[in-house]
Amino acid sequence: MTVADEISARLSAAFSPEVLEIQDDSEKHRGHGGWQEGGETHFSIRIRAASLAPLGRVARHRAVHQALGDLTTRIHAIALDIG
Repeated sequence: MTVADEISARLSAAFSPEVLEIQDDSEKHRGHGGWQEGGETHFSIRIRAASLAPLGRVARHRAVHQALGDLTTRIHAIALDIG
């Protein structure tokens, strides 16, 4: 299972999102800190879920990071677009 697949599975289970888009941006960061051959180090995530809507910005980010759990130790950078 790819890291993107794991992200999708965990966020889908936690939030049942109406929109979930996961993009591996690793190649854009080639040669930068945290980059490694094969990618799966830098991601952009767009998520829309009713359960996240009433939360403030920081609380939404915390909720997503909590749902990703230990997976965040394998990812160097995550850009979140949460609604």
